[in-house]
Amino acid sequence: MIKHFEELRTDSVSNFRGGKGEIQMTHFLETEKDEFKGKGRLFAKNVLKPGTSIGLHEHVGDFETYVVLSGEGMVDDNGEHKSVKPGDVIITKNGEKHSIENTGSVDLEVMALILFD
Repeated sequence: MIKHFEELRTDSVSNFRGGKGEIQMTHFLETEKDEFKGKGRLFAKNVLKPGTSIGLHEHVGDFETYVVLSGEGMVDDNGEHKSVKPGDVIITKNGEKHSIENTGSVDLEVMALILFD
Protein backbone atom coordinates (compact mmCIF):
# COMPACT_ATOMS: atom_id res chain seq x y z
CA MET A 1 0.00 0.00 0.00
CA ILE A 2 1.12 3.54 -0.76
CA LYS A 3 -0.43 6.60 0.83
CA HIS A 4 0.35 9.76 -1.11
CA PHE A 5 1.07 12.83 1.00
CA GLU A 6 -1.87 14.80 -0.41
CA GLU A 7 -4.22 11.98 0.70
CA LEU A 8 -3.16 12.06 4.35
CA ARG A 9 -5.45 13.57 6.99
CA THR A 10 -4.26 16.90 8.35
CA ASP A 11 -5.66 18.56 11.46
CA SER A 12 -5.16 22.03 12.89
CA VAL A 13 -5.39 21.96 16.68
CA SER A 14 -5.49 25.06 18.87
CA ASN A 15 -3.94 25.10 22.35
CA PHE A 16 -3.01 21.42 22.07
CA ARG A 17 -2.70 19.86 25.54
CA GLY A 18 -2.88 23.39 27.00
CA GLY A 19 -0.12 24.74 24.77
CA LYS A 20 0.06 28.02 22.88
CA GLY A 21 -1.10 28.67 19.34
CA GLU A 22 -2.18 26.23 16.66
CA ILE A 23 -0.30 23.15 15.49
CA GLN A 24 -0.74 21.24 12.25
CA MET A 25 -0.76 17.43 12.45
CA THR A 26 -0.36 15.21 9.38
CA HIS A 27 -1.36 11.63 10.22
CA PHE A 28 0.57 8.76 8.61
CA LEU A 29 -1.47 5.98 10.23
CA GLU A 30 -5.12 5.97 11.33
CA THR A 31 -6.51 4.25 14.41
CA GLU A 32 -10.02 4.18 12.90
CA LYS A 33 -8.72 1.98 10.06
CA ASP A 34 -6.84 -0.30 12.50
CA GLU A 35 -3.53 0.59 10.83
CA PHE A 36 -1.78 0.30 14.22
CA LYS A 37 -3.07 -3.26 14.74
CA GLY A 38 -3.80 -2.34 18.36
CA LYS A 39 -0.19 -1.39 19.13
CA GLY A 40 -0.38 2.41 19.06
CA ARG A 41 -2.44 5.53 18.55
CA LEU A 42 -0.40 8.22 16.79
CA PHE A 43 2.16 8.44 14.00
CA ALA A 44 2.20 11.99 12.68
CA LYS A 45 4.26 15.01 11.70
CA ASN A 46 3.56 18.01 13.92
CA VAL A 47 4.35 21.50 12.67
CA LEU A 48 4.65 24.25 15.27
CA LYS A 49 4.97 27.86 14.11
CA PRO A 50 7.34 30.14 16.07
CA GLY A 51 6.02 30.65 19.61
CA THR A 52 3.66 27.68 19.37
CA SER A 53 3.78 24.82 21.89
CA ILE A 54 2.32 21.49 22.91
CA GLY A 55 1.50 21.78 26.60
CA LEU A 56 2.90 19.69 29.43
CA HIS A 57 1.19 16.30 29.61
CA GLU A 58 1.75 12.89 31.15
CA HIS A 59 1.77 9.59 29.27
CA VAL A 60 -0.26 6.87 30.95
CA GLY A 61 -0.33 3.40 29.39
CA ASP A 62 1.73 4.51 26.40
CA PHE A 63 5.02 6.14 25.46
CA GLU A 64 5.94 8.76 22.87
CA THR A 65 8.97 9.40 20.74
CA TYR A 66 9.64 12.70 18.95
CA VAL A 67 12.22 13.13 16.21
CA VAL A 68 13.04 16.76 15.42
CA LEU A 69 13.06 17.18 11.64
CA SER A 70 13.64 20.93 11.38
CA GLY A 71 13.67 24.08 13.48
CA GLU A 72 14.63 24.62 17.11
CA GLY A 73 12.73 24.20 20.32
CA MET A 74 12.69 23.78 24.07
CA VAL A 75 11.46 20.58 25.69
CA ASP A 76 10.28 20.15 29.25
CA ASP A 77 11.48 16.60 29.94
CA ASN A 78 10.03 15.72 33.36
CA GLY A 79 10.87 19.17 34.72
CA GLU A 80 14.24 19.53 32.96
CA HIS A 81 14.28 22.12 30.18
CA LYS A 82 16.48 21.17 27.22
CA SER A 83 16.96 22.74 23.81
CA VAL A 84 16.45 20.53 20.75
CA LYS A 85 17.47 20.75 17.09
CA PRO A 86 17.15 18.60 13.95
CA GLY A 87 18.12 14.99 14.51
CA ASP A 88 17.42 15.04 18.25
CA VAL A 89 15.18 12.29 19.64
CA ILE A 90 12.96 12.83 22.68
CA ILE A 91 11.66 9.71 24.44
CA THR A 92 8.85 10.03 26.98
CA LYS A 93 8.13 6.77 28.77
CA ASN A 94 4.92 5.60 30.42
CA GLY A 95 4.35 7.75 33.54
CA GLU A 96 6.61 10.58 32.36
CA LYS A 97 5.71 14.14 31.33
CA HIS A 98 6.84 16.38 28.52
CA SER A 99 6.05 19.48 26.48
CA ILE A 100 7.68 21.17 23.50
CA GLU A 101 7.80 24.79 22.31
CA ASN A 102 9.10 26.35 19.12
CA THR A 103 11.69 28.88 20.34
CA GLY A 104 13.14 29.56 16.89
CA SER A 105 12.22 31.82 13.98
CA VAL A 106 11.13 29.07 11.54
CA ASP A 107 8.66 26.18 11.78
CA LEU A 108 9.54 23.38 14.20
CA GLU A 109 8.70 20.05 12.55
CA VAL A 110 8.55 16.98 14.76
CA MET A 111 7.75 13.36 13.90
CA ALA A 112 5.65 11.87 16.72
CA LEU A 113 4.99 8.19 17.44
CA ILE A 114 2.82 6.96 20.34
CA LEU A 115 2.78 3.24 21.09
CA PHE A 116 1.04 1.36 23.88
CA ASP A 117 3.23 0.21 26.77
